[in-house]
Amino acid sequence: MSERTKTVICCVVGARPNFMKMAPVIEGLKRRPSLRPYLVHTGQHYDSALSHVFFEELGLPRPDHDLGVGSGSHARQTAAVMTALDELWDRERPDLVVVAGDVNSTVAAALVAAKRGIPTAHVEAGLRSRDRTMPEELNRIVTDAISDILFVTSADAVENLRAEGIPAPKIHLVGNPMIDTLRRHVAAARERDTIARVGATRGGFALMTLHRPSNVDDPARLGRIMLRVESIARRIPVIFPVHPRTRAQLESMGGGAMDGVRLEPPLGYLDFLGLLEGCRLVITDSGGVQEESTALGVPCITLRANTERPVTIHEGTNRLAGDDPDVLEGLVAEILAGPERGPTGPALWDGRAGERIASVLDSWAAGRVAPGGLTSPEPVDIIKD
Repeated sequence: MSERTKTVICCVVGARPNFMKMAPVIEGLKRRPSLRPYLVHTGQHYDSALSHVFFEELGLPRPDHDLGVGSGSHARQTAAVMTALDELWDRERPDLVVVAGDVNSTVAAALVAAKRGIPTAHVEAGLRSRDRTMPEELNRIVTDAISDILFVTSADAVENLRAEGIPAPKIHLVGNPMIDTLRRHVAAARERDTIARVGATRGGFALMTLHRPSNVDDPARLGRIMLRVESIARRIPVIFPVHPRTRAQLESMGGGAMDGVRLEPPLGYLDFLGLLEGCRLVITDSGGVQEESTALGVPCITLRANTERPVTIHEGTNRLAGDDPDVLEGLVAEILAGPERGPTGPALWDGRAGERIASVLDSWAAGRVAPGGLTSPEPVDIIKD
């Protein structure tokens, strides 16, 4: 098949979690002779020191276009991505746009595509926290409402979309591509021996991540959290790779060394996965870590009052700490007193989500699945194999 007759699919990424979600999708698309995927990196989050991690460790192709929009307020960042993509798609209009997750780049790309009449597929659709104070929640709702093909990670997300009036033929339950990436790289992550390099022992430390504005922007709340973490560290050492946003706040508060708490710089994907796979428990406010810890069977305490990933609670290892940091110590004590668990996870978190997504898009390109709620006599609205 000539390049001219292939279906051109533009895959848009903008922040670190997008890379882990999009890598298996692009890999699956590249195996389909009728499809020609290309990658656009908006540059919403960019760290030159970590670019090697994304493109070499995850097996992603180098971006065909790097828009370099950088940081800024939600409005400015979203507008910058929209403007840059609009100019790009003036020059080379794709047949389909694929977006992932819930960052500003996700909703910006979906909006530009929708206004141009370009069909859009959303990877990780249907997640809902019911908390509209979270910018990500608004991004999820808008992106799902204007997308034509919605790829869903778990059954509860299907129910969310159906409750919002999304036609069933648009919804495809395919599993979780982030877990595809985890399963592919966990052995390599273990071999890096990051645990020894940070001075810890396997199963003998807690891992922590913290970056959400609700936790780190208020010095009083962050101070209460760190006070509890320092107390927890008397029971079990804590390894804390510190997000730049969090480090800036800690420094403004005069934060420094804490007994039993090891502050590390941000880590690449494999190094962090090596720590997560080998820790006794994780404390986080990250959605992706909730999913990864569930797949690995690592007990997780989420420092939030809600989660858009309830499946990690119902079928996984996740527990919500709520708004009160004072409950942290009790939850940690319960975990340390209980038995260790093995890997778990919802149905279809089996490492094949990327291939299922590629299969649906191949069918769409061949006319067997159409956007807008139209399907062939053999619909593939729920893909399970």
